[in-house]
Amino acid sequence: MTATHTTERAVVVKRVDSGTANTEEIRDLARAAGYRVVGEVTQTRTEDPAYHLGEGKVTRLANKVALEDATTVIFDNQLGPYQTYNIGNELPKGVQAVDRFRLILEIFGQRAQTRKAQLQVELAELRYELPRAEAKASLAKRDERPGFMGLGEYDETREEDIKKQISNIRDELESIEETEQHRREQRRESGFDLVALAGYTNAGKSTLLRRLADDLEVDENEDLHPDLDTTAESEDRLFTTLGTTTRRAQVGKRDVLVTDTVGFIQDLPHWLVESFKSTLDSVYRADLVLLVVDVSESVEEIREKLVTSHDTLYERNQAPIVTVLNKTDVVDEEEVRRKRDALSKLAPNPVAVSGKEGLNIEELATRIDAELPDYERERLVLPMTDETMSVVSWIHDHAHVETVDYGDQVVIEFEARPDIVEQSRAKAGDLVGASA
Repeated sequence: MTATHTTERAVVVKRVDSGTANTEEIRDLARAAGYRVVGEVTQTRTEDPAYHLGEGKVTRLANKVALEDATTVIFDNQLGPYQTYNIGNELPKGVQAVDRFRLILEIFGQRAQTRKAQLQVELAELRYELPRAEAKASLAKRDERPGFMGLGEYDETREEDIKKQISNIRDELESIEETEQHRREQRRESGFDLVALAGYTNAGKSTLLRRLADDLEVDENEDLHPDLDTTAESEDRLFTTLGTTTRRAQVGKRDVLVTDTVGFIQDLPHWLVESFKSTLDSVYRADLVLLVVDVSESVEEIREKLVTSHDTLYERNQAPIVTVLNKTDVVDEEEVRRKRDALSKLAPNPVAVSGKEGLNIEELATRIDAELPDYERERLVLPMTDETMSVVSWIHDHAHVETVDYGDQVVIEFEARPDIVEQSRAKAGDLVGASA
């Protein structure tokens, strides 16, 4: 696992083609990785193929680094292998240049706690390294000089090693996903509805999860649910939730499992999203997705994030999506109303809540209940046998029981998911057949 950089001083850099460069997010990312941000350099211009920035701006960057005694330069852009080398050649000795995606990988490495998360980080790192290994190979072959341009010692087998490792990790992740899919099916067969929280980092998903599951505990020793977590961090940190955290909640008559997933982040390249797609399977295979956004952000920011989220979710997701406008405690009602109207095409009929203060959580629970698959009503007449009480107990565990009458026969009325009703009928049929 990557260590944090608590003593390292960083200068952040951002280039934009037009407009004004905003460094707020890259500063947050740098702090999330443990760097201390001591300065910034920005530029508005088209990308320079050799240095990314203009040559004059690189000189100013080097002076800024020396002045601030920085150890790292963090770009809020993607740098090519040659640009990384050229910039590094202009910086004071020992100062490294890190681009946005290398930084994100560092953060992921620090947060990865489970085997699955660690594999996904390793896969992303290998995907990041592969084009750089190819660049080393190309330069070394052309110039017949190992380590040419400072890109590192050339190893002619490195490319194949990376590709082989990528293949092996994919196989292991596929095996893990098969196990998780089996567990999800077990949960459905046990009568649980599956709800997934999706959205960008710091939208408040973890806080909302804790609020929805308030006053309910999960038995982590329960054989059926070995991966359930009773806690989900809600710190103001990016990527606190790298893996998934699941908690049990009662929503109306329903037993629901709510899963918080890794937060989205802007401008992620395809190779990085692809590396973490198995984490998003918890979203894709849910019965309902709650897409959480920070209502305190500007309409333009929210709109951009909703569009990107929809692109990601609608690729494979079949479940309905409900937009949750979170953090209403930091904006007034008029602003919430204005943003709701402005975003109505992307987020029809959203639910506005404050996970932190617990505002409007009941309305959200009602909406969850309404959007999940309809329950079916059933009335079963069971023979009074030694096995009948175990079936009645099973129905109590997996459905919402309204009445049970005991006499010469047992009459039980309940509501449940269609698959639970089907299983109940089968169990009742077995009892009738055995008593005939």
